Amino acid sequence: MVAQLETPTLHSAPRFHHTVTGQIQVFTGPHRSFFPNVIAEALRISGQGTSVLVVQLLKGGIRQGHHHPVHLGQNLQWIRCDLPRCIDTPELDEAETSSLRQLWQFIQTAVFEEKYSLIVLDEVSVAVNFGLIPETEVLTLLERRPRHLDIILTGPDMPPAIMDMADQITEIRRRI
Repeated sequence: MVAQLETPTLHSAPRFHHTVTGQIQVFTGPHRSFFPNVIAEALRISGQGTSVLVVQLLKGGIRQGHHHPVHLGQNLQWIRCDLPRCIDTPELDEAETSSLRQLWQFIQTAVFEEKYSLIVLDEVSVAVNFGLIPETEVLTLLERRPRHLDIILTGPDMPPAIMDMADQITEIRRRI
């Protein structure tokens, strides 16, 4: 028996329409740490030719900033805040506050430039809970993002309003 496939022509109507819709994914847990499975996913996706941006909002120590991203392969950019230290307290000096605001502005621009298919925002919940980035701005960004864009948010104690917007929630737990 021979199967025949119908080959569409330029003038034939498509049989089904598929629209790619991005997802909001949350990775949360009781401890503050970068989740290895999130970076593994970002590396895997970028290795398949997809543009990925990984932003560690509260990590510093290498004075990187958004002007000096680390390129991991052709498709993954990794950015940290331009700070001499990692942020572990809501009390920041003026230079630290300015650096974090500049990084947040860069993220918002990157979302709407549509240069990336996946954006990872590491420790966004900590930044929100410390009052360093307004929760309303994060929610607005998620609501207005291009529909094809996947966004992964990580951090402990993710605000309930962000959790409510998530298409997928992964809770990391330790088993003792």
